[in-house]
Amino acid sequence: MPCPACGTATLSFRVPPALREHAPEAGDAAAICPTCLRTHAVDADTESPDFSTVHPAFPSGEAGAALALALGLLDSLALRRDAVDACCAHAERAGADVLLALDRLAGDAAVDPHVDLDRRRRQLAELLR
Repeated sequence: MPCPACGTATLSFRVPPALREHAPEAGDAAAICPTCLRTHAVDADTESPDFSTVHPAFPSGEAGAALALALGLLDSLALRRDAVDACCAHAERAGADVLLALDRLAGDAAVDPHVDLDRRRRQLAELLR
């Protein structure tokens, strides 16, 4: 399914039950765009999505799903602070280094994120203390 914002092919994934309230449309499946890093709701999901197709630094499994959801929420960090915190905490509990992943995504010229990842990374570093 193409990204509604930029048209790039997206990666569908199952939303962990603990994070469904933070998913687009509170659904059990979502998709992330590897170019703009936006997330959107989808009907179908993938049992074992390959998050490395988004970026080689992207974590796998539930950590990848949680990071994808967090990235989709970063456009409104002030309003979605609790949701972003919950998604990042879930990703870290699942083994991801959220700040390192953001660094690597921000440094990749092929990624054209919908938010300033460098700025959001600094804000998240304060939030996740």
